[in-house]
Amino acid sequence: MSFNRRRFILLGGLALGAAPVIALQRSSRQAEAEPVAIATKEVGPEANLAAAPAVRQNIGPSGLYAPPRGDIRVVVISDLNSRYGSTDYRQEVIEGVQMLPDWQPDLVICGGDMVAGQSISLTQPEIEAMWTAFDRQILSSIRAAGLPFAFTVGNHDASSVKQQGEFVYVLDRQEASRFWQAHEPDTALSFIEDAGFPYYYSFKQNDIFYLVWDASSANVAPEQVAWADRSLGSPEAQSAKLRIVLGHLPFYAVSQGRDRAGEILNQADQLRAMLERHQVSTYISGHHHAYFPGHAGQLNFLHAGALGSGPRSLLNSTGAPFQTLTVMDIFLDVPETVYTTYNMNTRQVVDRQNLPRQIVGPNGRELRQDLTLADLSEAEQNQAYVPSAH
Repeated sequence: MSFNRRRFILLGGLALGAAPVIALQRSSRQAEAEPVAIATKEVGPEANLAAAPAVRQNIGPSGLYAPPRGDIRVVVISDLNSRYGSTDYRQEVIEGVQMLPDWQPDLVICGGDMVAGQSISLTQPEIEAMWTAFDRQILSSIRAAGLPFAFTVGNHDASSVKQQGEFVYVLDRQEASRFWQAHEPDTALSFIEDAGFPYYYSFKQNDIFYLVWDASSANVAPEQVAWADRSLGSPEAQSAKLRIVLGHLPFYAVSQGRDRAGEILNQADQLRAMLERHQVSTYISGHHHAYFPGHAGQLNFLHAGALGSGPRSLLNSTGAPFQTLTVMDIFLDVPETVYTTYNMNTRQVVDRQNLPRQIVGPNGRELRQDLTLADLSEAEQNQAYVPSAH
């Protein structure tokens, strides 16, 4: 399936029980029409859903908007942790994890920061206790529900920061390795390559090829970039209907206080070009603690907001931060991908119109996925980066 043929739909403006308003965005970046209202039995022509089955089951937890289920459904959570060394999780995390089976996903993805490490003062028993708590409060529920679970390690799980060629947080990486080597079967993934698990690996699920690399610091190791290049060009990847890459740090900054070196990937444009060359559709990341569905060039970005502590406001935004969880519905026959993102404080669907039209950061610009550069005014196109208060 060509990446250029994919379409992305964002659900917005949904109070509980309200009729959805859907905006269509074509990955080919052509200029689009205005958002199209979708009724239960009436579909606007620009949505181009005629090829989809006439009946789609609306599936979700009781009391929340239940989106029509795609051929493949993925639930994305990220940044679950609380304060350093914590073995407790916020109520939004616990409740969000308990709701996962109600969405009936084919896969659950975590964008990293499952525990609260990255402090030199933490001892080995304290780090081990955090992973034990993660297993007891998070992973065991996912395992009991029989849901495949993929993840990328975050900076608070097992930071890859080095000094003089050695890992700074060596205990974090030691305990993360120990935990996941014991729990690799719990992921229930169909691995293509797992020699680098839990830091980098690939798997295929429902004919989608997923690649995970270690972006727990600003540098993805050169050998991992070379591995990703080979893997994404492999017959297993190229024969898949879709290719998705996961990493904790994003390519470009989207949140206040994270728009600086060390909080975004180095050589972002070069990495993006490599993913585009292999027709990767989406890069899923965490770390910035703010939800934003963006794109740059031919690559879509899903910035998963924090489900745990410390949500952040977006750059170019005055809105208050909030915890989020995202449901991705992939329709293979149209083809389309639908994001339904919940504000887990209010349990309402996030309205895309309340998100910035674009985010200009220190190393690049991302447009909201429903917009192209041609949709921006001259002033917007010339918008300069304004640093946030750090």
